[in-house]
Amino acid sequence: MDHPSGTGHHCPDDIDEMTENAQRAAGFLKALAHEGRLMILCHLATGEKSVTELEDLIEARQSAVSQQLSRLRLEGLVTPRREGKAIFYSLTDDKPRQVIELLHSLFCSTSDTET
Repeated sequence: MDHPSGTGHHCPDDIDEMTENAQRAAGFLKALAHEGRLMILCHLATGEKSVTELEDLIEARQSAVSQQLSRLRLEGLVTPRREGKAIFYSLTDDKPRQVIELLHSLFCSTSDTET
């Protein structure tokens, strides 16, 4: 963020804000930087899923899925909802969905996989 005077200098408040934003972005990207968590987010991008559904979809044990969901929850990317004994998860906001859509366009499009 450039200083309002147009000199290109950063005031301390701008640098503090930039540092905070970089830390938040790094935490977000670290949460995505795991195949299991990324797969969970891909499935949740299509809508709410139970832990059991996620186990089946990513072919992983309940303990592994729960561990990854816990990390995603700590990062504020997913929100749990209890219904009886079942726990359902959904994306907390649209940020993960936007990144998943971008990653899908970069890595999952048919033109990329056919080359």
